[in-house]
Amino acid sequence: MASAEPYPSPPPSPVPSQADPILRNVLRYTVSAKEYKALHDCLIRRSPPAVRKRAPPPAHVKSIAEASDEHNAAAIRASWRVFIASQTGLQIWDRITARLFRRGKPPKNLPKTSVFRSPNFRLSLSISLILLLHRILFRFLTRLRGNLVNKDADPFRRRNPQIARALTSRLAPAAGASLAGFALGVYPADQLRLTIAIYFATRAAEYAYNFFENEGWFRNKPWWWGSWMMMPLATGQLLHAFVFDRDCFPKAYGDFILSYTPNYLQRRPTAYPPSLPWPQPDVIVDSLATMSRLNWPPFISPMLFPNNPSPLPSTLTSISPITSPAHPSIPHLSCALLHPSNPSCSETFLTYILTAFPPLAKFFALVFSLFSLPRYRSYLSSPFKETNMLAKRILRMTLFITMAIGTSWGSICFFANTFPRHFLPTQRWFLGGFLGGLWAFLERKGGRSNFLYSVRLSIDSSWKVGKKRGWWKGIKGGDLGVFVAGLMVINMIYERDARAVQGGLVRKGVGFLRGEGLVDRAVGIRGDKGEGEKDRVD
Repeated sequence: MASAEPYPSPPPSPVPSQADPILRNVLRYTVSAKEYKALHDCLIRRSPPAVRKRAPPPAHVKSIAEASDEHNAAAIRASWRVFIASQTGLQIWDRITARLFRRGKPPKNLPKTSVFRSPNFRLSLSISLILLLHRILFRFLTRLRGNLVNKDADPFRRRNPQIARALTSRLAPAAGASLAGFALGVYPADQLRLTIAIYFATRAAEYAYNFFENEGWFRNKPWWWGSWMMMPLATGQLLHAFVFDRDCFPKAYGDFILSYTPNYLQRRPTAYPPSLPWPQPDVIVDSLATMSRLNWPPFISPMLFPNNPSPLPSTLTSISPITSPAHPSIPHLSCALLHPSNPSCSETFLTYILTAFPPLAKFFALVFSLFSLPRYRSYLSSPFKETNMLAKRILRMTLFITMAIGTSWGSICFFANTFPRHFLPTQRWFLGGFLGGLWAFLERKGGRSNFLYSVRLSIDSSWKVGKKRGWWKGIKGGDLGVFVAGLMVINMIYERDARAVQGGLVRKGVGFLRGEGLVDRAVGIRGDKGEGEKDRVD
């Protein structure tokens, strides 16, 4: 029996595969070693001998991965997959929306563009580039920081104290990797890019508030303090833009308001002759804006003054079909336009509440029921409790929206009967929207996402109104700077306190962006959830 060797030789290296080097590189940048092993066991092993002969064995693919920088390969793999998934999803979405919203109309002949210039391709490319560059920069800055904190880097730190202090900061990798956001510039500068920038900016502000709240900055805040306080300012600006700058107002938001305003916007009567003109809702709103500029003129009833040749100003003759048969006791032209058959403003307001509440309740019941489907297990375990919570949320949201819209319209009559004609003739629209937004207090415990959505719409509208009126000028690439700044703040807050970043999916997304995997770093971290976390549930 041979004696054992005192210094055993290392195990023999695996037999080199005869696979094509190009094929090996393609496999390396498309699948990981673990995924290739699963693919090999499921498909390649059952393939014809010619395919099995050319395919490298899983052990060889694993050795290649271990010998090279697997982090860069994983970043490229993730980038490719995000590009393919986003491009496929955008193409499917375009087909679905084209079929749903066409409604029998002939298809529009859109100009053909090359694949490389299409918005979907450039959006997918920008997203994948952001992911790739973010992972590479985060990995590089993390390793650089690790090298600079060693004793071997003492000479460099003494020669460059400020640079060393910046590069060795705990937040340096998070801040530096966020510069990958400039890859969003691959996508053309249009409304979507501006929306993305505003979204990340508001999210960064929200997470910053959560961070400071977790740090104890708002321990002595009053009981009524909350995110609902942003809603009056947002609704005030949106209502003012809806009346005076409708081209800077989100169309879907305006259509929703007009569709649930049954009493204040007079629809064409069924018995009205079709040959005669009738003002559309947009014309009615434009007429209210004209009244504001004319300092809210009084109503001259044609019934009481039939010999008056011009009962209406020359710029408001389009609303004559509504105001001519209005009740003679109405003193203000705005009231004659909004509720011509009822001289009581308060009665019209109460009638609106009773009329608009049922359809809005049906709408929110459908929406919230659909959103509650993923939580069907909770309904099966506690049906009465969950149903009761769903009903309360539907009622709160319905009451909030009904009162907000009704107060905004009713404030026109209230101000006309309270203020002098020349007092804040156009600014009272902002004040009316502000009063309507105060009803957000009813939804203060679970409406932060809805409030932030309105704030984002208001920021977008304010920016467009300012550019339209010359209050400020846009900076080329300014939306990219806002996006990068927002991404940087989110990254830094995630590094300091992952709990401040709302939602497990968002935290997993930030971890995936860094290359850490779909891991929720906030799981298992102790800490109380204040108003921010409670208010973020929806």
